[in-house]
Amino acid sequence: MNSLTLFTRLVAASLSGQARHPASALMRTLGQFLATGIEVVAVWALFHRFGEVQGWTLGEVAVFYGLVNCMFAIADALGRGFDVLGTEFLRTGAFDRLLLRPRPLALQLMGHDFRISRLGRLLQGVLVLAFGTTQTGLAWTPDTVAVALFALAGGVALFLGILVLQGTLSFWTVESLEIANVLTYGGVQAAQFPLALYAQWFRHVLTFIVPLACVAYYPVLAILGKADPLGAPGWVGWVSPLAGFVFLAAAFGAWRFGLRHYASTGS
Repeated sequence: MNSLTLFTRLVAASLSGQARHPASALMRTLGQFLATGIEVVAVWALFHRFGEVQGWTLGEVAVFYGLVNCMFAIADALGRGFDVLGTEFLRTGAFDRLLLRPRPLALQLMGHDFRISRLGRLLQGVLVLAFGTTQTGLAWTPDTVAVALFALAGGVALFLGILVLQGTLSFWTVESLEIANVLTYGGVQAAQFPLALYAQWFRHVLTFIVPLACVAYYPVLAILGKADPLGAPGWVGWVSPLAGFVFLAAAFGAWRFGLRHYASTGS
């Protein structure tokens, strides 16, 4: 409870600081909404030009898109501290101050800069998901809602794990490596489309290395009631989001390894 209280206070302090400049917060949120909206237009243009793509309709892809962007928006808000670990903490020596506090380090970083602007991406994801629901005639039953929430939680865990790994690399590189964006923003782009559209080697990467398919593709198939063109049984979508939590646990294992090798700014 103490850790949860600390996290809540840190988030409240971060939001309070942003609320002191409401115009800036509003513009940032609107910017997130519009910037990601360009991606929606690109997806719409693709299907407007070619119609169905290998049997997948615009409405079905919209469900993928909406769910994945909701996952990333929440994870990005929670993981901002890991994203800026090198520049704002390690380089300045502020990380040593965090180590002195008798509270979980991960929670301190997760509550460091809870960006309200991520609501822009989250809202856009919800709207696209609603559009996909209308286009596909999807009926949200208790079962499909349960799968969607499980997938959402697993996806947040997966993307947060990627950000934790990015922060872990900062123990050796100090600067956050731009290559990590291949897994964050690149992962969002890849997971927005059905796994069946990709080459076999890339499908293996998205399933067994960075399990984006486990938190997006298979659960959405279960939600849509659609058979997997690749032959996976229907029950996979009900359990596959667990891979997101396994990935997060592995990421924190790497984080603890990096933390043990941290030698302070002055050394």
